[in-house]
Amino acid sequence: MTRLYSLIAVVFVAATLGACSHPDRLPAVPRSETTRALPLGIPNARFFADEEPTAILAEAQRASEREIATLRAEGKAVTAANLPPVYFLAVSGGGDNGAFGAGLMNGWTAAGNRPEFKLVTGVSTGALIAPFAFLGPEYDAALREVYTTMTAARVFKARGLTAALFDDAMADTSPLAEIIARYADEKMFAAIAREYKEGRLLLIGTTDLDAQRPVIWNVGALAASGKPEALDLFRKILRASAAIPGLFQPVMIDVEIDGRKYQEMHVDGGAIAQLFLYPASVESGRFTKRKRVAYIIRNARLDPDWAMAERRTVNIAGRAIDTMLSASGQNDVLRTYFISARDGVDYNLAYIGKDFEAPKKGEFDQAYMNALYDYGFRQAQAGREWHKLPPGLATTTTTTPVR
Repeated sequence: MTRLYSLIAVVFVAATLGACSHPDRLPAVPRSETTRALPLGIPNARFFADEEPTAILAEAQRASEREIATLRAEGKAVTAANLPPVYFLAVSGGGDNGAFGAGLMNGWTAAGNRPEFKLVTGVSTGALIAPFAFLGPEYDAALREVYTTMTAARVFKARGLTAALFDDAMADTSPLAEIIARYADEKMFAAIAREYKEGRLLLIGTTDLDAQRPVIWNVGALAASGKPEALDLFRKILRASAAIPGLFQPVMIDVEIDGRKYQEMHVDGGAIAQLFLYPASVESGRFTKRKRVAYIIRNARLDPDWAMAERRTVNIAGRAIDTMLSASGQNDVLRTYFISARDGVDYNLAYIGKDFEAPKKGEFDQAYMNALYDYGFRQAQAGREWHKLPPGLATTTTTTPVR
């Protein structure tokens, strides 16, 4: 992603020069009204990850009640005290490295031991993977198609350098919007609604740039709402979660409070966290004793990416941004580990290993992405990819087969 972040550095440098005009927008939601803004009027459509966990805990409780009702309808004698184990999946950002996560999911299916997930979360490229992973092996072929046929031209159209002064991003992501609309269709949305009604949750992370707050979108609630505009909002959320600030266009989300219209500006959830399992304020071990197993897919390497930095302002700034984001991603991995340990959740981590050495000629290089997809597929198929500890915490390499 170094070239992408170098472009962001260009934006930063150009921004200091000032600008004469920029795209218009509606007023931002006032600070005091942030939590009152309900997209499409759906009260549980989203949660702010940094607020008190009351609302998200209530949603989790309702999901458990729906799950119990579903199991009883199948003739199973279950109560809140004897529910079967649950499986969580968190998929991180990583741009074109999402090919690793896509390959891993499909290799997991081929291994024959991929579970059904009670909870799936995604950020950035992980947000694009998450709906496919949530809906299961039936969507494996589509997931493979997305990540093995992707090219830069199918993601964005570059704008000129003047975009740094007069526009909202260095690139137009309308090609990505077309890809999202093709796969995130009415059939997928209806399937997500069906699974939500059976007690499963699909959560996508974005960043509300006006409020500087992490947002968790409850996609199942949107899908089950029956609102005609909900599918379009779902597509916007996916596009927003992958909108690298400065490089890709932000996504404007319309809301209304007391009859007055506002717009929220949403960008890549990775601006705050590149992956999440659930908010740290949610201590899952306090409200359920059922066995919980978490799988974390980090679509990146976790060892340093050595490269000689050129002694030029833009290159230095780009390399520094790249370094900060790498460190942030590693901190997210550690955070999910310590939350899991605190709550008694069985932790399993996958990431791109040092043994992957395919060359990369540019962003969204199809040959590179295909090699990475194959690498993830082989690792999962062989059951070698799941580590019990993040790098740096383990004195020896510890792995466990995929459950």
